[in-house]
Amino acid sequence: MAKNQSFDITTGVDLQEVDNAVNQAKKEIAQRYDFKGQKAEIEYDRKAAKLTLAASDEFYLNALWQVLQERLISRKVPIKNLHREKVEPAGGGTVRQEVKLAQGLSQETAREIVKFLKERKLKNVQTQIQGDAVRVTSPSRDELQNVMALLKDQSYDVELQYGNYRSQ
Repeated sequence: MAKNQSFDITTGVDLQEVDNAVNQAKKEIAQRYDFKGQKAEIEYDRKAAKLTLAASDEFYLNALWQVLQERLISRKVPIKNLHREKVEPAGGGTVRQEVKLAQGLSQETAREIVKFLKERKLKNVQTQIQGDAVRVTSPSRDELQNVMALLKDQSYDVELQYGNYRSQ
């Protein structure tokens, strides 16, 4: 009997790297001349996996986001997994924006991936949604590599990660 090979498709960000990037961004903002006398704050809630940006106005909020984004990119945090919410007015004439960190595939994205793979009618490839991940199983490693290549050409609202390779 042939062994089945499998891997999981997931997404997420390294929360420690996000923490490091936030700390670096805070240091840079404290030293930058254009932010002197302006409100510019970044709050990081690790448990809720979200960032809150607060600034004097939208211009400074966007500048704050640029600084943070540069730090995240340099720490190899996928920016595609950060979802900016609507800018809201805050107290004292300031503005605030939440940024949610994607940890795990949403049900819609998981269904899109499964539907996409089913439409390709790949031989002996089976998919299964398991919580916030999609498990792909096949007797052939070549087919699994083919699945990965097909998915890399697609665009989803998050960056896909492949892991948990197994032979059964």
